Amino acid sequence: MLDQMLSFFVSNAYAAETATTPQGGGMSFVLMFAIFFLFLYFMVWRPQSKRAKEQQNMLTALNKGDEVMTAGGMLGKISKITDQYIALAIADNIEITMQKSSVVSVLPKGTLKSI
Repeated sequence: MLDQMLSFFVSNAYAAETATTPQGGGMSFVLMFAIFFLFLYFMVWRPQSKRAKEQQNMLTALNKGDEVMTAGGMLGKISKITDQYIALAIADNIEITMQKSSVVSVLPKGTLKSI
């Protein structure tokens, strides 16, 4: 009885017959895959590697006396520099030690005096 009432409100669904051969073949899939990887290379990987290379070059070119900005937004002048760390003078007689990799950019000379 419940079956008859349910069939009155809900009709049966049947799957349509499909062709047995795939449309387009395998070559279109390979072409789409290649275009996808080219897109990833030119839009994601290549610009990211260029930015990383520029950052590494900037870090190797740091010298004592350079005015820099850190990732935390702190501005200061480099007073000591080693392979991994820098001592950053942020005010008179106040120095902090930071990792060299936290330097985001080198500021033009005289920026700290003009602020």
